[in-house]
Amino acid sequence: MILSHLDHLDNDRAALAPALQKALTYLKNTDFSNVKPGQFAIDGDRLYGMLNAYQTEAKEQRRPEAHRKHIDVQYIVSGQELIGYAPWVEGLTVLEDRLADWDVIHYSDVPNETDLLMSAGMYAIFFPWDVHRPNCAQGVAQAVRKVVLKVALAELESSD
Repeated sequence: MILSHLDHLDNDRAALAPALQKALTYLKNTDFSNVKPGQFAIDGDRLYGMLNAYQTEAKEQRRPEAHRKHIDVQYIVSGQELIGYAPWVEGLTVLEDRLADWDVIHYSDVPNETDLLMSAGMYAIFFPWDVHRPNCAQGVAQAVRKVVLKVALAELESSD
């Protein structure tokens, strides 16, 4: 998992694989203020995104999740949310396995979860070995606009 702010992209770039640099550069160069929520294409199934607009919810109402074929780059356009994070460990209880059709698996809970407080301009990168619980409220619910970019894991592997 990587947590940073787009204002630091020039400093972060050297530590990032080219596929992640491409995703973050797209975020930095795009004005999402007037973009309607929904999915959008960037580079076929190698890199695509979704703009989401929602109210955050109590952490207990959100399910931890992970992906196997994609890396999530979650970027806060406006608002503030808490995202739970924990490294994946063997033996997690699966609530719903949608890996075959949606590349997502939900767990009932994860041990040693850390809360990441994210505000406008911040991004978090979640790899397949990371479990994350997005869209959580920090205190009271609030409106959030967030872009989630999906980077095919194969792109990261091919940029070695």
